[in-house]
Amino acid sequence: MKLRRVVAKNLRRLRLKGGLSQEELADRAGLNRNYVGMIEREENAPTVDALEQISEALGVDPVVLFQER
Repeated sequence: MKLRRVVAKNLRRLRLKGGLSQEELADRAGLNRNYVGMIEREENAPTVDALEQISEALGVDPVVLFQER
């Protein structure tokens, strides 16, 4: 599985597990909601900085975003 797909699936799973909308997550991470949506739809590859911001907003170690499930 491509890493972009793994990150997208984990991002969506963790966001929903936390009860967050894309807008809420984006706000917490200091990112644009459209950007978060594009990552989840595999339309955009997130930067390392964005992954760090997202993982902090979700309260998880960044490594979790890369783990295949």
